[in-house]
Parts: sequence; structure tokens; C-alpha cells
Amino acid sequence: MKTRTLTIAALAVVFLTNSLPLLAHHGTASYDTSKTVTVKGTVTDFQFMNPHVLLFLDGKDDNGNVQKWQGELTSPNHLERAGWTRTSLKPGDQITISGFPAKSGANSMWISKVLQADGTPLNPGLGN
Repeated sequence: MKTRTLTIAALAVVFLTNSLPLLAHHGTASYDTSKTVTVKGTVTDFQFMNPHVLLFLDGKDDNGNVQKWQGELTSPNHLERAGWTRTSLKPGDQITISGFPAKSGANSMWISKVLQADGTPLNPGLGN
């Protein structure tokens, strides 16, 4: 009986120790949440997949030069609950996105707001 209890306890410790990394989540750690950036552009790709939905678009800088941007949204299941589908955005769609810029300075952001060309907002299903 004592051996069985020790075996179960040892297995529980091994399981919990190996599971702790799964509880870690990066969220917005690589983004500067004290700043906001807004980009208007054309969707080039929309990847509705785990762990986070990715949105790619071509925007223009102040001189009219095309800049490739990447935006990260929450998970597909959060977005689905907010009304999104795999076809909510398609290449060629004109949109405006706002969010937290990447700390690295890359043209990347954690998206907090999406506006369609007519100004209609798409709920970003905030959360991570």
C-alpha cells in the first residue's frame, strides 16, 4: 500500500513538473503596451489558426512606400465567439488596424482594433 502511494505521488510530481511550461503564455510580452500604432492597408494574408490568428497587410509610410505589416490577434476560438470566421478577412480587403507595436521595432503589432473599409469595426475578441 505504501509503495502504491509513493508511486502515485512520484507520478503526480513528474506530471506537474513537466506540465508547468504549458501554463506559461507569452501574450503581449513582445509588444510595447504603452504605445499604439495605426496602419491602413490591403490584406495580403489571413491565417485563422492556433495559437494566434495572424494578419498580414501592405500599408504605406508617410512617403507612400509600401510597408509589409504583420498583426497578431487572439486565438481562433476567441475570435469565433466574437463573430469571426475564416473568411472574415480576405486578401485584397482594405482595412485599418491599431494595436501595440513590437518592442523590436519590426512592422508587427498586437491588434486591438480592426476597421473595415467602410469604418465598420470587427470585434478583436480581446484576450490572449
